[in-house]
Amino acid sequence: MNELIESLRGTLIVSCQAYPGEPMRNPETMAQIAAAAEIGGASAIRCQGLSDISAIKGRVKIPIIGLWKEGEHGVYITPTLRHARACSLAGADIVAIDATNRPRPDGRTYAETVAALKEDGILVMADCGSFEDAQMAVAAGSDIISTTLAGYTPDRPKTFGPDLELLSQIAQAFPQVPLICEGRIHTPEHAAEAMEAGAFAVVVGTAITHPTSITGWFNDAVTATKNEK
Repeated sequence: MNELIESLRGTLIVSCQAYPGEPMRNPETMAQIAAAAEIGGASAIRCQGLSDISAIKGRVKIPIIGLWKEGEHGVYITPTLRHARACSLAGADIVAIDATNRPRPDGRTYAETVAALKEDGILVMADCGSFEDAQMAVAAGSDIISTTLAGYTPDRPKTFGPDLELLSQIAQAFPQVPLICEGRIHTPEHAAEAMEAGAFAVVVGTAITHPTSITGWFNDAVTATKNEK
């Protein structure tokens, strides 16, 4: 196994992303958050956009999993080979791409995209939404598979926490490929459950790096209690 990927075994990866229009949508801000996550023990940073990848790469010593979101529907996580190569050039050590079977803007299949990236020597993380996606990703030679899109495509219902059923199913079927659990890991208990279900590593984003959502969780709890009185 690749030495960089092996270094992620049994660790926490932190996703540092801000959405368009949010106050924290700034490469320097994301770089500062990434540096704080590194101090806290993160083994790698997952981040979005060329500016953020570049800024974070210059601030931390741990690996960068880069992606480029474009669009809002269909394949929008690093949707084309061009996007993937740009992420690598910006400083991503691993490039995350949509690993569903949906049509891609450049007309390439997932397997064709991975084959081209492998020729470039680029490590690929496959963002899957179903068991069939994982099966396709493994067949294509993906370096890492993940549950990132579970619940965000029509193939799986959106679970309250991580989709542990899917995680366990993939882990049992493809033990030879590093499997990362990503998506709706909101508590340390969720992270521990994911590891117990067979995850190679876990990615936590919102619960660590998105204060708007975290504030909303606490606000809902407080106001709910107030309304009960």
